[in-house]
Amino acid sequence: MKNNKMQKRKSDHLRICLEEDIEVGSAGFEDIALIHNALPEVDLDKIDLSTKFLNKKLKAPVIIEAMTGGTAEAKKINSQLAQVAEEGGIGLGVGSQRAAIEDETLTSTFSTIVDNAPNTLKIANLGAIQLNYGYGLAECKKAVDMVKADALALHLNPLQEVVQPEGNTNFSYLLEKIEEICSSLDKPVIAKEVGCGLSKCVGEKLITAGVSCLDVGGFGGTSWTLIEGCRQGGRNSEIAEAFKYWGIPTAISLLELKELDNPKIASGGIRDGAAAAKALMLGADMVGIALPVLKALDSGGLEGARTYLDKFINELRIAMFLIGARDIKCLKRKNYKTMGKVAQWMAQQG
Repeated sequence: MKNNKMQKRKSDHLRICLEEDIEVGSAGFEDIALIHNALPEVDLDKIDLSTKFLNKKLKAPVIIEAMTGGTAEAKKINSQLAQVAEEGGIGLGVGSQRAAIEDETLTSTFSTIVDNAPNTLKIANLGAIQLNYGYGLAECKKAVDMVKADALALHLNPLQEVVQPEGNTNFSYLLEKIEEICSSLDKPVIAKEVGCGLSKCVGEKLITAGVSCLDVGGFGGTSWTLIEGCRQGGRNSEIAEAFKYWGIPTAISLLELKELDNPKIASGGIRDGAAAAKALMLGADMVGIALPVLKALDSGGLEGARTYLDKFINELRIAMFLIGARDIKCLKRKNYKTMGKVAQWMAQQG
């Protein structure tokens, strides 16, 4: 019965993502201005987007972020996303693998990515909170092995857990458990927020605990708070509404973490290549996108997802051209200006 409920929850998540308006607020990138270069002195066709991340060579600094798994429709989606990621030479993450850890018959809904994306970067995924509810190194290894992953993302989602009536909300001493996994797992560990962002203070704690990479998962894109509110209705919907603007916008979260010397993934409300260029300039090494790819896949199949990602990557290339950046390293050295709420936040930091 428990696994049936979990599968229904995952199916509901997919349905709500595709049918409801669950994007909220701004990720803050409109307050970051790239400085136009009327004499870029680079050849657009020779701009190099390739990068190396977690020991994987990629054609572009893009990851199809964690979305789904654990249901029949999820198996097809993951298979198709894996195919697109492999073709494009970009990274791929899967949704929380808890369902398959607790019911091995669901393993194939995640492991399907292995055959379809044998070479590109693959990221396994479990909720960090599960470390306080009986999970440990064995479950983390199982998640990694299931998809032959290059890294494990431990996602942090306290607000989503609060809105879920079945949510797990004992976050006490969780950092100690994360540290244990980081010291014992033979793969890099990514700490990933899922829509509320990471502050500098939390980022520092996670890095000290041994986390290899931070995925900011900032406010401004898909709201898992609203998704859970839509799924439950009633009192849970009211709580979701009260907290729908809660979180650190992605651009500000990146600035919070900019001084930390570790790999970073920017995700949360990045919807085009121009915003991706800004995220990389703010300190990200990779850019993660999820909902737009899911919608493109749903409406246009494999070709729809390919078309969206090609457009996204081409927009990144054009943004680099317009500021005179011939590769990603050069892009990161370029200057930018802050405006609006981002500038106000920077001023308040002294």
